[in-house]
Amino acid sequence: MNSLKELWTLIWLAVRGIEQDYTTLSIKRSIVLLAVPMILEMVMESLFAVVDIFFVGRLGSSALATVGLTESVLMIIYAVGMGISIAATALVSRRFGEKNYAEAGNITYQLLVTGSILALLMGVLATYFAADILALMGATPDVISSGLTFAQIIFAGNIAIMVLFLVNGAFRGAGLPHLAMRALWIANGANIILDPILIFGLGPIAGLGLEGAAWATTAGRSLGVVYQLYHLLNGRHLLQIGRENLVIRFAMIRRILQVSSGGMGQYLIDSASWIFLTRIIAEFGSQALAGYTIAFRIIIFTILPAWGLSSAAATLVGQNLGAQKGKRAEIAVWLTARYNVIFMAAVTVVFLLFGEHLAGFFTVEPEVIRVASEALKIITLGYIFFGLGMVMVQAFNGAGDTRTPAIINIVVLWILEIPLAYLLAISFDLAATGIFIAIAICHSLHALVSWWLFRQGTWRKVSV
Repeated sequence: MNSLKELWTLIWLAVRGIEQDYTTLSIKRSIVLLAVPMILEMVMESLFAVVDIFFVGRLGSSALATVGLTESVLMIIYAVGMGISIAATALVSRRFGEKNYAEAGNITYQLLVTGSILALLMGVLATYFAADILALMGATPDVISSGLTFAQIIFAGNIAIMVLFLVNGAFRGAGLPHLAMRALWIANGANIILDPILIFGLGPIAGLGLEGAAWATTAGRSLGVVYQLYHLLNGRHLLQIGRENLVIRFAMIRRILQVSSGGMGQYLIDSASWIFLTRIIAEFGSQALAGYTIAFRIIIFTILPAWGLSSAAATLVGQNLGAQKGKRAEIAVWLTARYNVIFMAAVTVVFLLFGEHLAGFFTVEPEVIRVASEALKIITLGYIFFGLGMVMVQAFNGAGDTRTPAIINIVVLWILEIPLAYLLAISFDLAATGIFIAIAICHSLHALVSWWLFRQGTWRKVSV
């Protein structure tokens, strides 16, 4: 890339979408073509998270607390979806590296079957026990009363979230990140438009309050799934599902579950750690929980684009390992890590300087602003390490080595982070501040351990 004009041309190609052979294209061009749609995909997800909490914040701290508690539990469902998405990227990218496109179509259909069945099972259970789940998370009777229907709608509609995740994982693995980007743009764009209408009402449409936010999310995600299925079935891409693929293959489903189990484990462990942290924060009242929820949404706004950039590493690792080009895969990871660290360093500066102003955009309650701005300033002290760690984890996942990140999560996030957070918050009486300190320390350590293990090179030998 010798000029700014060439870079902009490349970015436009990435947004417009063009199928490439990422096992032969230059690595820097590959990273741009893959990362730009992935970053824009995650920017839209981040924008939705911020806009959604902005509108919900107008309903008061109880509504914010309900969303925070529900999403903490929903992260378990997300974990299963992300686990299958990781399997989709690893398996499809490896088959594309081998130029075995028919098998990639078979895998994608089995992914849809597997994900849909799991989503239905979890949705039924979570919807039925929604009140008990909220109570277990520490919700007050008022929060349960006002937020139960919201939680039930979100839990019941989780199949749209599951399919959206796993198909986008397959698109990324196939080197079609522009389709994943557009699916999420449609889903979250519709969500952003529907949010204020369904929450507050418009003309003859009566506002539904917090329930309206749940319906907006479910409807928007469902539209995104319709777009995905159209592109899987229209036969215009190398990744497609035809009639010959519509056969359930139990051996392949078993393989998908084996690969995705590590991915599910990663996110279940990560999600469970966040649930424990949320449960500890709930001990300090609704305002502390509301501040934490706001800070978490703002953090997501920057974490997700960085995760999008990291996802380029997963595709490049999978496809290049499929093409027997391990060294090329490693170079791609180091280049992606460099770009991600630079981005996260810039975000750190912004949060340190403007954390309080960002928190004040979502609420006018002084105590909620104080907690949220403190969370932003403390947690982001580890952002540079976070940027490195994301790429390392995605590299493992792209290779199909989902077990290593899961083990790291167990040791760092359960054995270290949760006890440390409890010790600092409760025993040392630092309240929410102690939890924020524990997050910054342990997620930085997580990144360093991931970096060290990646350098050992065992990920190159994984067969999927």
